Formats: sequence, C-alpha cells, structure tokens
Amino acid sequence: MSVFLDACRLKETEYTPVWFMRQAGRYLPSYRKIKGSKSVLEIAKNPSLASQAVADAVNQLGVDAGIIFADIMLPLEGMGVEFRIEENVGPVVSNPVRNASDVANLDEFEAETDVGYVFDAIDATLAKLNGTSLIGFSGAPFTLAGYMIEGAPSRELGRTKGMMYRDPEAWSALMRKLTKMVKQYLDRQVRHGVDAVQLFDSWVGVLSPSDYERYVLPYTKEVFDSLSKNVPKIHFCADSAGLLEEFSAIGADVLSVDWRLRIGEVWERCGDELGVQGNLDPAAAAAGGDVLDRGVAEVLAEAKERRGHIFSLGHGVLKETPPENLKMVVRTVHDRTRRKR
Repeated sequence: MSVFLDACRLKETEYTPVWFMRQAGRYLPSYRKIKGSKSVLEIAKNPSLASQAVADAVNQLGVDAGIIFADIMLPLEGMGVEFRIEENVGPVVSNPVRNASDVANLDEFEAETDVGYVFDAIDATLAKLNGTSLIGFSGAPFTLAGYMIEGAPSRELGRTKGMMYRDPEAWSALMRKLTKMVKQYLDRQVRHGVDAVQLFDSWVGVLSPSDYERYVLPYTKEVFDSLSKNVPKIHFCADSAGLLEEFSAIGADVLSVDWRLRIGEVWERCGDELGVQGNLDPAAAAAGGDVLDRGVAEVLAEAKERRGHIFSLGHGVLKETPPENLKMVVRTVHDRTRRKR
C-alpha cells in the first residue's frame, strides 16, 4: 500500500506523504559523488547512475516517492533539437524553432529508439526502490515550446508569445507535434511501471487565463486524457495563482503549486475533489531553523483535515539546502499528521 498513491486518489491516509522536486540533486553528498565531473545529461543517459541517484535520495530522506532522474529536454533530441545544459543557466538550444519552416523540419519522435535509456533507467530504479512509488514526468507542450523558441530560459517568453500571436498556424503545428511526443513519452513510462506521472508546465504562468484557454489548454488536456486512468496525474506550474480554475479543467488528479499562494486557496477555488501538492518555499527549506519550522506548520495548517494533500516544496530543492533540513521536514510532517487523518 502506498500512502503517496492513496493521497493522489483522495483516500484516507495514515499520514501526509512527502517528496521533493529535485530531491536527487547537488545538495546531496551522495549525488555529488555520482556526478563527479559528469554532466546531468551523462547521468540521465546512464541507467545505472540515474537509478542510483533516485534510490539514494529516497533512502536517505525517507520520502514517500521517488521521481525518475531525467531532464525535460531529453525527448527533444529525438525531434532534432540540439541543446546543452549550461551550469546555473539551464538548457541552451543551438537551433531554435522560430517559424513554420522550422516546425515542419522537426523529426518524428520514436520513444523507444530516441530515449530508450530513460525506460531502462525506470526498470533499474524500480528494482532499487523496494516498493516505494516512482513518479515519471515530462515537460508540458507549452514549456517545451518555450525552450525551443527562446533558445534559452526566459521569464518573459517574448519570442514564444510572438509566434503564438503572430503565427497561430505555426504555433498550432508545433503544439500538435509536441503533444504527440509527450503523449507517447509518458505512455511508455507508464508501460515501464511508473506509479504516477507529473507534467511540468513551469513557464505557463506568464499567460493570461484567456490566452491559456485559447493556446494551451486543449493540448495539455489531450495529454492528460490520453493517459491510463489507473495512474495518478499531477500537474505542476510555477506562479499559477492566476490560472487555478483553468488548471482544474485539464483532467489532472493533483495540482502542484508553488509558495506564491496559500495552499488552502487551491481547494477553496477548485473544490475538494482534487489533490494538492506543495507548497513550502524552497528558500525556507534551505534556511532551516525557525523559518523552516514555521513554514511547515503553516502549510500543514492550511491542509488540515483535507484529503489529498502531498507535502512538497513549491519548486525544486535549492543546492544550498542542508540534507538534514529535508530529513527534518519528512519526520515532522509524518509525525504531526500521523493517525490524525
């Protein structure tokens, strides 16, 4: 029995489950030992190393779920997108997609051929987790489009919006291709045994509700509609306060939100028939002490008596975070919520 999966399905749980985005990362000494001089992509493409990174984080932190070690950009290689991951910057694309011709020239994605190492890593990770739930993931079509068009991380996504507004046909063609890829990618992850999936739409918070409904929602909904109903579906977006009602219409079982809104507001605006994941500020987890204690207590108070709460950070673990802080969060959440739900 998985407390994490039960929470995703709004079932009564013995305690509130906990896991953290980027929990297998640079803040952990065991991960730094695995990484050495290797790049993130080299680790992700090595099933033995990728699976060990996941298992180490789960075992050391005592969390209730692991997440596959990958990068949202990986499947784009199969479509002909060339990129590198720059330290402290993120993905940098050397052949950005800027017009209809670029979209038409994208290659057809074949999951087992293009990212077979991801599925091998899933197999290896499941063998090391001893029954702990494993989450698969993908970038959402909009966020992937943003990286492809901008060529590098951007908070404004000016070029992306420019294509969306000025060339809606090229935008639609790109989103259709990305939706097809994401559907296939997540479907294969499920077939290889992941217990839940999370869709990262990290940058879609830059859109207005009307633009989201017009240019993004149909594609995201198509992704969720395509997935097995037996596998819980989590949707993550940073800076999502303005789009909660729209997100609740896409078919996810759980909304994962950041710290910019009260977690209780999600239920107030979207209803009780939805799981909610989050939403401690990662900076509080890094700071520790009274700030961390207060942050944990506030999130738990907001979620008190609610079914379907999965405790997590509002985004990924910061590299400055002492591992002991996260271990303390797990112990505290488990202890304070045990047998009270």
